Amino acid sequence: VLKKQGYVSEEARAKVLAAVESTRYRPNVMARSLRTQRTFTIGLMLTAITVNPFFVELAHAVELSAIAAGYRVVIFNHGGNEDYERHGIENFIAQRVDAVLFCTTLSRDNVELLAVAGIPAIEIERSSTPGVPHVRVDNYVGAREAIDHLVSLGHERIAFVGGDPKLYPHDVARQRSVEDDRIAAYQDGMRAHGLQVDDELVRLGIYYDFENDVSGEEGSRHAEALMALANPPTAIFATCDILAAGVLRALYRAGKRVPEDISVVGFDDTLAPYLSPELTTVGQPLADLGKHAFEMALAAIEHGDHPTELVLPSALTVRQSTGLRL
Repeated sequence: VLKKQGYVSEEARAKVLAAVESTRYRPNVMARSLRTQRTFTIGLMLTAITVNPFFVELAHAVELSAIAAGYRVVIFNHGGNEDYERHGIENFIAQRVDAVLFCTTLSRDNVELLAVAGIPAIEIERSSTPGVPHVRVDNYVGAREAIDHLVSLGHERIAFVGGDPKLYPHDVARQRSVEDDRIAAYQDGMRAHGLQVDDELVRLGIYYDFENDVSGEEGSRHAEALMALANPPTAIFATCDILAAGVLRALYRAGKRVPEDISVVGFDDTLAPYLSPELTTVGQPLADLGKHAFEMALAAIEHGDHPTELVLPSALTVRQSTGLRL
């Protein structure tokens, strides 16, 4: 009954479930581990859970799916340091985890340690290691929606603030990065509407500093430079909610009203509902990312088969930070 395997009459099922409830029965994880040669533990390697709420929401989604399947999750943050990543993987191997999820990978050599140990790996958001299954988001479609939305409001001077493709890893199969997809959507969207892509409106760099920045300082710096132009933008597309938060702060300091004077769009839909004004943003399906990544890991553990790639859509959520160009 508890495993939901085989035929059991409704009467028998009801009796078993009633007994479970009355005795507060819980499965013996140790006994189950000895029987199946599994630890019912999943390792989750994250980039920086304390810096970016993207990783918090993803971890929560993974954990919910794991608990529902009778697994527990062990989390390790590498903070952009390959040595930390290797240390985390060695700890996962020592704990005999059944699979490891990465969001995101730093070193292929580190990931290959798991293959040697016979432990399946799944990559989330970025795919850096040949042969490792992954689940990612189509960043292009949501970014393109953002540009179409701003143009529909009458904006023509639209700035792009985002990650520099030269600074971030490319997916091994596509030979493109998340950053390539986002900036391509911006450029294609502008050209599709007959608008010029002005290089001075494109600001590229890092999203945040692992060591020093939890406040969107990069976004503030970019916004200040854009507003100092002789012909500043009337809208800014910042491809991370952390960047967008910094943009909003810089605009507030400059005495600019959002969206009356300038519109702002973010990306991720993490901080967006908590900012003022509430941020129009491209949402990533973080709950689905975590759920599908765990399901891929579970399939690899139980059957050895799994999809090699799963692509989920992104979508624009319109809130209060965008308005008609006045």
